[in-house]
Amino acid sequence: MGIGDDASYDDIVVGAGHNGLTAAAYLARAGRRVLVLEKADHVGGATVSATPFDGLSARVSRYSYLVSLMPREIITDLDLDISLVRRRYSSYTPLPADPARGILVDNLDDDATAASFRQVTGSDLDFTAWRSFYQRLGVVADRVFPTMTQPLRTAAEMHDLVVGPERLTTERFTTDTSTAELWEALTTLPLGTLLRQYFDDDLVRGIAATDGLIGTFADLDDPSLRQNICFLFHVIGGGTGDWDVPVGGMGAVSGALYQAATSAGAEFVTGVEITGVDPADGTVETTGGTFRGSMLYAACAPQVFNTFLDGAPIPCEPDVRGAQLKINLLLDRLPRLRDGSVSPAAAFAGTFHINQTATQLHDAWRQANRGEVPELPPCEIYCHTLTDPSILGPELAGKHTLTLFGLHMPPEVFDEPGAVEHAVGATFASLNSVLGEPVQSVIAHDLNGRPCIEAKTPQDLEDAVGLPGGHIFHRPLRWPWAETASEAGRWGVETPHPRVLLCGAGARRGGGVSGIPGRNAAAAVLGAETLASPH
Repeated sequence: MGIGDDASYDDIVVGAGHNGLTAAAYLARAGRRVLVLEKADHVGGATVSATPFDGLSARVSRYSYLVSLMPREIITDLDLDISLVRRRYSSYTPLPADPARGILVDNLDDDATAASFRQVTGSDLDFTAWRSFYQRLGVVADRVFPTMTQPLRTAAEMHDLVVGPERLTTERFTTDTSTAELWEALTTLPLGTLLRQYFDDDLVRGIAATDGLIGTFADLDDPSLRQNICFLFHVIGGGTGDWDVPVGGMGAVSGALYQAATSAGAEFVTGVEITGVDPADGTVETTGGTFRGSMLYAACAPQVFNTFLDGAPIPCEPDVRGAQLKINLLLDRLPRLRDGSVSPAAAFAGTFHINQTATQLHDAWRQANRGEVPELPPCEIYCHTLTDPSILGPELAGKHTLTLFGLHMPPEVFDEPGAVEHAVGATFASLNSVLGEPVQSVIAHDLNGRPCIEAKTPQDLEDAVGLPGGHIFHRPLRWPWAETASEAGRWGVETPHPRVLLCGAGARRGGGVSGIPGRNAAAAVLGAETLASPH
């Protein structure tokens, strides 16, 4: 889109990912003049759909793929045409030592889930512990998630909110000693220690542990607790911890946000690079001209924004790196399982965990920490088309997409020539170790006869969407409360420069497909009470 002759704006948003789009929509709806600048030739950032397989109309969610952290209030405030579908099956996990047995977590059938646990662990105690653990996490989620779009509480205030003794009996959950103990352990002890306290079985610990490792390169016993923070973000979404399928793929999410922003009057310039930012007067120098904004918003990673910031840099962690291999596949059909008691449609509809016992996760981290591709890469898969086949053209009816997310794959394991091919091969071998047939035998081919396989490394994410080190959260996640006195009561988006706010994943309470940082940046300028007002 073009811009007007007047190059002065109330707000200039740098980056048109979903958080930048969210901020732009809120600000424009408040009657402000908003400009969004984007380096790519399209909007959406990492929340895009693509058709990577030549001649085939399969629109895969190229980078991000599920939604949990987006508050319903954002969808309501902005009148977004977004449909999120809850998955019946939470997960399926074959036993690595005997893949003819596995644990299927069925959200609608506790008895079937209990029987599945019993088949693998030989006891009812493991399912009882599982159910108790996630009921307590439900209390945490129910109380923490609403605070994500409120001014930051202190750690003590968050503690009192979650475990305080005075709770109304009409609430969905009541606090008990066990919930208080869980909160204390989650916020003070390494996740590995916490899970050993609750679960005896190595596989059960591993199923729970992966929520602490998605996008986070850490051992379960890392004393920094960054794996705990990642775990908390993964289990609080929507107040329930559920991860939902966006109908139409991720492009439908960013598309709805773009429509909300443009309908409210926000202007967009794509294909433009920023060459300098003066935070004192709000001047933004670009390859497409010079613009001036009363307020500037970094929807890109703060490390990226620092490269053209004239002045004190935004504080960032050094040596940020991602840790994942993303593989998108199109299949002629779902592969057979070794476990005859579970249908492939059930196993792949939720999150399919592969070689993810707690011990395997530790071994893989140890190997990757030495710069090696893990011998048996832990990974997880889900099938979008089992929930939402609309991403496939009519000629592809009956085929399925698979999204594979490999853990403990930091950038350095891809440095050597041929490393990507080696990592993909090792990941397929890991998957095949629990299948009844090789996954390669059911992969579809494009119109040029090539297998429908798209692999994305951390380096690819850095090159394509500006994620430092391929880190999908821009930087290590941080606790969703104020960790210093100066942060309390603020929005977690502030920088050393009064004119500059963070509104991307690098803000406190950023990460995942949420829109929360974008909304909170707008709230810091407009006031929370203004955001939901009709305009």
